[in-house]
Amino acid sequence: MSKEKRIIIINGPNLNLLGQREPEIYGHTSFDDYFSNLIEEFPEVHLEYFQSSSESGLIDELHRVGFSYDGIVINAGAYAHTSIALADAIAAIDAPVIEVHISNVYRREAYRHHSWLTAKCKGLICGLGLDGYALAVRALTNAS
Repeated sequence: MSKEKRIIIINGPNLNLLGQREPEIYGHTSFDDYFSNLIEEFPEVHLEYFQSSSESGLIDELHRVGFSYDGIVINAGAYAHTSIALADAIAAIDAPVIEVHISNVYRREAYRHHSWLTAKCKGLICGLGLDGYALAVRALTNAS
């Protein structure tokens, strides 16, 4: 019998406002409600959730879990487009990381078309709404 996989979802700035912030882009569901559904969908996985609006908080969390967890799902929000420091943190750790964006960033403002994180991640999922998180968890649980 294999051990339970540990996966953490790390969300960046403004994602604590899901369900309230620009629902035409991000939907009407809070992340807490969605996370409860994820736990039910993946009972064989130990799922955790961390959110910070601080770049340093995100980096500290990546360092904390990056050598002991089986996978990381990160939605760094706008920091994806600005933070070389987050990209360096992802490159420095062992755990595979999948980058998620709720909206299709390539259909939005031009400054959102580049992410510093993508090249350091195992994969990228964008534009599929909150379902992108479940797809990322599934990909990480199926990884060998």
